[in-house]
Amino acid sequence: MVELYAGKGASRYKICITNDALPKNQLNKCIDRKAKVLIVTDSGVPKTYIKNLKQAIRNSSVHIHEIKNGEKAKSFKNYQQILKKLIDLKFSRTDLIVAFGGGVVGDIAGFSASTFLRGIDYIQIPTTLLSQVDSSVGGKTAINVPQGKNLVGAFYNPKLVLISTAYLKTLSEKEYKSGLGEVIKYAFIDNKKLRILIEKNSQKIIQRDNKILKDIIVESIKTKSKIVTKDEKESGIRAILNFGHTFGHAIEAKTGYKKLSHGAAITLGMVIASKISFFEGHIKDYQLENIINLIASIGLDTDYSSYKYSELKKYIMNDKKIADGKLNLVMIDENYKAFKTEKFNLNNVKKAFKV
Repeated sequence: MVELYAGKGASRYKICITNDALPKNQLNKCIDRKAKVLIVTDSGVPKTYIKNLKQAIRNSSVHIHEIKNGEKAKSFKNYQQILKKLIDLKFSRTDLIVAFGGGVVGDIAGFSASTFLRGIDYIQIPTTLLSQVDSSVGGKTAINVPQGKNLVGAFYNPKLVLISTAYLKTLSEKEYKSGLGEVIKYAFIDNKKLRILIEKNSQKIIQRDNKILKDIIVESIKTKSKIVTKDEKESGIRAILNFGHTFGHAIEAKTGYKKLSHGAAITLGMVIASKISFFEGHIKDYQLENIINLIASIGLDTDYSSYKYSELKKYIMNDKKIADGKLNLVMIDENYKAFKTEKFNLNNVKKAFKV
């Protein structure tokens, strides 16, 4: 088992990554035997996993709250229902929530924990590749509203993150590829080792080789934990974690969060951002080709030709990265490192959608 850490001071937390089953000892170290536990999960998590988790918690007061699988479940209505359950069960500040599922579960469970009684503890046990490499680490919690994705939320670190690649065996191909989209993102942010790992092991990654999976998860989390520890509230360097997200979120919103998985949308967003980077002169044509080829090498779609700038514009301008009325974009430079900037030619953005 690999142990990493993120966060600073009192909000510092451990991240455990293993190829084996859930490490019960790490889980129960964080749960007082007298505490009530609410496991928030979704309909896509196998019932066997939920049963095993409940049995693993050495506590007689464990409750389950299940939401529907999918991005639409990250709603204000479901948030209210979780709060109602916590109130009905008479949860106190010494009790805690366990987020057991994908990124949607982690986001809404974490947001519920951050706001109930002004904050109770929660543990992240992500079951999808996307949530394991990305949303479970960093303390960003949120729900969606009709005007956009993640517009209501809080920065709130978990008490512990437990990651087991064993949960990935039953993951659908769509969900697995969604996670690979975020893995690719870390390869382009500031992790040359991860980029080389992907280049040399693309077929093993497609085949879900257990050892390679653990390696790419560890490298992804190393990158994210380093960045979020430096910048917990997204006031500086953390913004580069949004590489591909401005356009990816716009595509998700335009399609009503139905057509594409989150990772698939972010993948297309990275291709768009890379093309803009090329038109802005930050990368060469062969580097743009390298980026697109690396994404395609692990079976991810790079074709965004069905999406038009005119259709996505209103969602792009609703993005959280708008500051002082200006849109900040995350682009990529010649060293394959992402950076945030408000200085770009809007015509190059439009041009990227015409190619």
